[in-house]
Amino acid sequence: MTTQLRNIGALIAVMGASTNAAATAGGTGDATAVTGTIIDLMENGHPLSGVLAIPYTATLAAGATLSIGYTVQSGNADDLGDATTLVTGASAVVATGPAGGGTVSGTLEVDLPLAGAGRYVRANFTPNLSASGTDTAALSSVMVLGGFDRLPQ
Repeated sequence: MTTQLRNIGALIAVMGASTNAAATAGGTGDATAVTGTIIDLMENGHPLSGVLAIPYTATLAAGATLSIGYTVQSGNADDLGDATTLVTGASAVVATGPAGGGTVSGTLEVDLPLAGAGRYVRANFTPNLSASGTDTAALSSVMVLGGFDRLPQ
């Protein structure tokens, strides 16, 4: 038990949940959904819970914002053709440009109850920049899985 208390890596699995995404205000990637990678929970120790983490870095004008909305889907078909919504969040402001503008970084974290989830999950997210033309954002996503019926390998 002492080893487990000192080694969090033995108790979790971190999975890439999407490719890297970029958005330019009023242009490419802005207000455009990013479809995540399908993750097989059965191949990952049947986790009972997790966290969706969406790290971002945004260059924002003073007072301009970056908002992120998300949907985590679950199903038993390997292509998620039977997907149902497990968790969803309306677009909410996660970053605001400082006085004079500048770069802001952070991570949106969402708790994931996976006990009743299907075999497969996928996280989709949508970045939305409030300014037009100059603001940019770089985002990605990972799922941190835990609460396994057996430890990750």
